[in-house]
Amino acid sequence: MERTLIGMLTPSSNTVLEPYTSALLQELMPRVTAHFQRFTVKEISLREEALAQFDPAPLLAAAQLLCDARMDVIAWNGTSSSWLGFEADRRLCATIREATGVPATTSVLALNEVLARTEVSRLGLVTPYLDDIQAAIIANYNAEGHEVVGERHLNDRGNFSFSEYDEATLAAMVREVAKARPEAITILCTNLRGARLAAELEQEVGIPIYDSVSVTVWKTLQMTGIDPARITGWGHVFTDRRLNH
Repeated sequence: MERTLIGMLTPSSNTVLEPYTSALLQELMPRVTAHFQRFTVKEISLREEALAQFDPAPLLAAAQLLCDARMDVIAWNGTSSSWLGFEADRRLCATIREATGVPATTSVLALNEVLARTEVSRLGLVTPYLDDIQAAIIANYNAEGHEVVGERHLNDRGNFSFSEYDEATLAAMVREVAKARPEAITILCTNLRGARLAAELEQEVGIPIYDSVSVTVWKTLQMTGIDPARITGWGHVFTDRRLNH
């Protein structure tokens, strides 16, 4: 049987991205499957110890272990470059490709491609992060030409705790951000339960909602030659013709 194997680099304290990624891919299984390798991430802050968690070395080691199972693509399924700077992810992808021969992407680079291809200039932002992390993210997206016109964040240093917020909490945050009438809203964190909310909330507020777990699946499917539109019921990122052709 011909298979497509998608590797995901996973923060150790994340309990959302694995089940949600597998749920997104349910219609494509068993021919398309996701596989996960963890490395240590316990806190999201600007403390030196927290920033050091995203040193490329442990991510590269995790990528090399995934490649023992002959991955077709590898994704860093996390959002650290949204506050560290997007170039960090570009360098990481180049390093993984050079070391393993396998093409690589990240949640943030996938989101940025979605925003560019759909020409989003007014962005809404929902995250669980601390004030200073949120400020850094807003500055990076503003500089990229995606002005953050509305935002809500939980001011939590997590990372495990992010998974304990329920969908109702996230939906309320999205509704508040939608009042600023952005052209798109991103739920930016792969340990938030945003993916299942997207389609219903898009109908309610009339704005595309791009969840971090969902955009990562979208991009890895594209990179392996599989039409993301084969995933149904999970929102705009899988149905917009500008993103799937």
